[in-house]
Amino acid sequence: MIHPNTELRFINHEIGYGVFATTSIPKGTIVYVKDKLEIEISKHKFNKLDRAYQKIVEKYSYIDERGVRIVSWDHAKYVNHKCECNSMSCGYGFELAIRDISKDEEITDEYGLFNIPTPVEINCGCIKCRKTLLPTDIDTYFQYWDSLVLEALRHIPNVSQPLWEIMDLVTKTELMSFLSGESEYKSVISLKYHLPAQKTVPSTRSSKRTSSNAA
Repeated sequence: MIHPNTELRFINHEIGYGVFATTSIPKGTIVYVKDKLEIEISKHKFNKLDRAYQKIVEKYSYIDERGVRIVSWDHAKYVNHKCECNSMSCGYGFELAIRDISKDEEITDEYGLFNIPTPVEINCGCIKCRKTLLPTDIDTYFQYWDSLVLEALRHIPNVSQPLWEIMDLVTKTELMSFLSGESEYKSVISLKYHLPAQKTVPSTRSSKRTSSNAA
């Protein structure tokens, strides 16, 4: 669920729609949480879809650390990427403002944290635009992204949090444990999806050859 003080606006025919703040949103404000209404599409379900539906899901979803595609039920799915974004996903699974967001400013985030399976060409207009998002971006930039998230997390108790009641208990507990100094920070690298290890099947031919040589 996206922050309530936002709305969907048409930008242009090249970009399409984007999400804009209708009031100022201070640094440290939680701007998105994955709630119980979000649509979850497993890799198995995605592969069974017709290609036309797959394209729609690819456009409006992100891939979480389990390899599951998440499609938001509200206009959170229209948040665009920007290399110099003003909000970012954190290791606790929600997104927060990493700097103050002004009224009427577009809310943008970092797609490099969303387990993109293939390179994606971009032109976000940033001075430091990477031009192409890569599946390996999370490995390359996670320490820098952590520095931005860490600074913003410390502002959480000091600003209004309208999405707090929507957040699940496990996430709240983990977050409060960190903020109170009881646990270590959970890096954004924890959002990375790791492919399941392939099982190695012993070769029958090799086994016979070994037996023959031993004889």
